[in-house]
Amino acid sequence: QVQLVESGGGLVQTGDSLRLSCTASGRTFSAYTMGWFRQVPGKEREFVAAIRWSGGRTAYTDSVKGRFTISRDNAKNTVYLQMNSLKPEDTAAYYCAATNPFSDVNDSARRYNSWGQGTQVTVSS
Repeated sequence: QVQLVESGGGLVQTGDSLRLSCTASGRTFSAYTMGWFRQVPGKEREFVAAIRWSGGRTAYTDSVKGRFTISRDNAKNTVYLQMNSLKPEDTAAYYCAATNPFSDVNDSARRYNSWGQGTQVTVSS
């Protein structure tokens, strides 16, 4: 497993942008497919985006396609989530997660076995 620490959350207005970062430590970051999830109180954790360990494939939930971009820098052991055109419904705690090594992208939280502590994103209307 890897240890994950998110940063970059905050309070923004509708239409603004934020970039979340998730830095990993522990084992070989480049072997892990990484995902971003989000959760609001009282609801299940929701898949947002994922990027394959090789970086060659990404996946997004429909509600963020065209607005969010996931990327990774293996030299920095970091995965990013660039969020543009933010909406109030994007308000949530955002978590990064890692799968088992050399896995494909997946939108199920059950497939991810290492999680960060979360960073709050609040979008005001």
